[in-house]
Amino acid sequence: MFIAVIKPLVVNITILFSLIFNANLFFPFRRKMVLTWKQKMMYGVVSSFTAILCMMYPIQPLAKTNFDFRMIVILVTTLYIGKTAGLLCTLTVIVARSIIGGPFAFAGITVSVFAFIVGMLFRSSFFNVKRKILYGLMIVLVYLILYVATIIYAVPPLSWRFYIIYFIFFIAMFIALVYVIERLIQFNEQFDDMIYVDKLATVSEMAASFAHEIRNPLTTVRGFVQFLSEGTKDERVKKFAPIILEELDRTNEIITEYLTLAKPAQFQLQKINVDDILHTSVHLLSPLGAMLNVSFQLYTEGKSDAYGDADYLKQALLNVMKNGMEAIESGGLVTIHKTVDEKEKEVIITIRDTGKGMTEEQLKKIGLPYYTTKSKGTGLGSMITARLIREMGGTITYESRLNVGTTVTITLPLYEGD
Repeated sequence: MFIAVIKPLVVNITILFSLIFNANLFFPFRRKMVLTWKQKMMYGVVSSFTAILCMMYPIQPLAKTNFDFRMIVILVTTLYIGKTAGLLCTLTVIVARSIIGGPFAFAGITVSVFAFIVGMLFRSSFFNVKRKILYGLMIVLVYLILYVATIIYAVPPLSWRFYIIYFIFFIAMFIALVYVIERLIQFNEQFDDMIYVDKLATVSEMAASFAHEIRNPLTTVRGFVQFLSEGTKDERVKKFAPIILEELDRTNEIITEYLTLAKPAQFQLQKINVDDILHTSVHLLSPLGAMLNVSFQLYTEGKSDAYGDADYLKQALLNVMKNGMEAIESGGLVTIHKTVDEKEKEVIITIRDTGKGMTEEQLKKIGLPYYTTKSKGTGLGSMITARLIREMGGTITYESRLNVGTTVTITLPLYEGD
């Protein structure tokens, strides 16, 4: 009996791992995946095919019962991809199990539906927890309660040895898939970081090659424009000189941004008071916010000490807050909320605006060189901000909905010294 149970289990396990790696090949897993409807349907098709393959190699300790790992496919797909893909997979399984038939078809359909329901119930909270392995174990145990209850009610008792082997493999397989997916997410993020660093190096080399050379003649031109505008009676010169000076200053700011990328920053990583830096940043931007009819609200909770560089953190926060303020077109609110995650030893800063928001395509391009949603801008501000936060050992992520607003989440290492 042991061999008869293990052989189809091994086949099911191979099929499930094949699903994960093939799905990651076409649509790499991300921490917060923003998928199009087409991509969700593709995930649903792949998972449906995988579930059917599992059903083709069932464990059959009794002639008329079918045990396999199709429920794991439904559960994982629903948790990571969402309702659309999970529902498509579940409906496919229901149809396939109905075709297979037998006296226990209804029980097989019921446990499949339970997998989808449990996945939907825990999906939101699953993405917010840090320790997904432990949380995943809790999810699969909750599901197994429903699974076992259905078996007890609808299926004649089988050998207790079979149940032990099957459910141990079931739990282990689900946890293994969660672990593998989380590792793939980490590898994909590291790969993204490598691409980001490569783009950063490219911009830095370009900046170093021409920024200084351009700044010197600009300074000379600005001086002559000022000189001519002060001593002239020509009305056209007086009219257009301020515009020329403004554009020269804006060009100088762009060059400064390039130099910030080109010149390696000297970070003084030490204990910093995040609350003080936040209050200072809000105080600096409030007058400009008042002119644009934008107000700031700051909330701080928990410890205020982080490990980082005070000056560069303030620069990063000002960039993010200023972007949020400029995204608001006719009055609104920028909310800054600082909390502490004691378990993960992180200070979390959330900056949320009520601006015009971004589409999914725009959101994917945030932080890339030369990309900006502003009419006047280089796109380097977000890139510099990301670099500053990364250099301090932190992370920065963006979430946005069109016509609703954008949320930027910054994490920094919590200072744990005396």
